[in-house]
Amino acid sequence: MTSVFRLKGPAARGALLALASAALFGLSTPFVQRFGVAIGPFSTAALLYLGAACVAFLTMKPATQEAALRKIDLPRLVGMAATGAVLGPVALAWGLQRTSGVSVSLMLTLEAVFTAVLAWIWYGEAMDKRVALAMLLLLLLAGGAALVVDQGLAGQGATLGLLAVLLATAAWGVDNALSRGVADRDPGQVVGVKSILGVTATLTLAALAGDGLPPLGAALALLVVGATGYGLSLRLYVLAQRAFGASRTGSVYAFAPFVGLLGAFALGERSLSLMVLLAGALMLCGVWLHVSESHEHEHEHEHAALAHEHAHVHGGADDDGHHSHPHEPSTSGSHSHSHRHQHEPVQHSHPHVPDAHHLHRH
Repeated sequence: MTSVFRLKGPAARGALLALASAALFGLSTPFVQRFGVAIGPFSTAALLYLGAACVAFLTMKPATQEAALRKIDLPRLVGMAATGAVLGPVALAWGLQRTSGVSVSLMLTLEAVFTAVLAWIWYGEAMDKRVALAMLLLLLLAGGAALVVDQGLAGQGATLGLLAVLLATAAWGVDNALSRGVADRDPGQVVGVKSILGVTATLTLAALAGDGLPPLGAALALLVVGATGYGLSLRLYVLAQRAFGASRTGSVYAFAPFVGLLGAFALGERSLSLMVLLAGALMLCGVWLHVSESHEHEHEHEHAALAHEHAHVHGGADDDGHHSHPHEPSTSGSHSHSHRHQHEPVQHSHPHVPDAHHLHRH
């Protein structure tokens, strides 16, 4: 099998974007645990996504460069905010206050499981059966079970904390699958609208729950963590989904918890145990099996006629070979632009991933 990291063009770019996103989010987890100790989970989530919103609005692009959001996207964005900007971070913040940072970091790997299953159900994204069985049923889930057993030995509070993190991974899995539908829109707008909706909801919940005002230092720290580990990370995640689909982005992104584990260890976390090491090994194997998957049809695959709008180029290293429509005046090279365009029906054969042009069922 050919590793996804050796694919050329958009797929390789997608893998690198997903890795960068994973690194930023992975490093954010131990810092959220450190600075969110004296802050309620609703306030923590609000501060994280307020920081994300700042980055989003600074990175928005004009409609000539990126496709703008439409009214039809609003229900999807509300769902993304409810799961990814409210339920996910609130459950994570609550769980981080009750269990170890190392266990939390490893448990977050299960986000890839939920993302992959939903991408397969909702979008028909292809996934090798052997890899799916290994990742979904044996390795990642077994790793999660090992963590639950380990935290159960540490007491009921730790187990509840870890189960809260499991809920967060499920919520972010739904969020990831929903965001696949707006991956071709301006990521600045996607992150910005999702963040503002999330901040509004979590601030309201914080007031209803009686969360007090957070200390200034911790609040500023969480804003910075939110800007990088949530805002910039989510922007890169959306761009990765655009390049090679929800399932593969989720699987590469599953390296984030291992970055978080190293971060927690660097910050003084020393709660490693035999069960934790076993969970890490099982999860790492599951991630690697999915990342090493490749997909190509033995025979030609068919593209139906398609009209859509997204950023693309004509010619150059980033050209995916699917944009041959004419322009007046002509556009070539690496200049990225966005407009509504038409794809004619075509049959051809080449290695591909489930990007906007390869969403056919298998």
